[in-house]
Amino acid sequence: MTYAPHVPESTLRQLAEQLPHAVSLAVRCPEEPYDGDLQPGDVEIRFRQLGPFDRSGLDAVIEVRSKWFESRARDRQARCDLLHELIAGGTELADFGIYLSLPVAAWAQTE
Repeated sequence: MTYAPHVPESTLRQLAEQLPHAVSLAVRCPEEPYDGDLQPGDVEIRFRQLGPFDRSGLDAVIEVRSKWFESRARDRQARCDLLHELIAGGTELADFGIYLSLPVAAWAQTE
């Protein structure tokens, strides 16, 4: 997530608390169901303040990358809209965008 310098820390704290659950709801699918019990490696969130040479017309851009599955891909706009709705209703962030990317990918991690 990239955000403008004027976004209050309290709003960033709200996002840090709500994004893991909201993202999980937005990308859940039969191949990767979400039971509400996030485990290490399920969601990774990075916050980056816009630098002096970055340009954005929004207060924040939330980028979500999740493994491509046909069930996710067929309704990706609805998933993106759901995540936008969840963030708009659960935080004080006013002017933001969501970018959902579903690359063909693989994942492995230690247990």
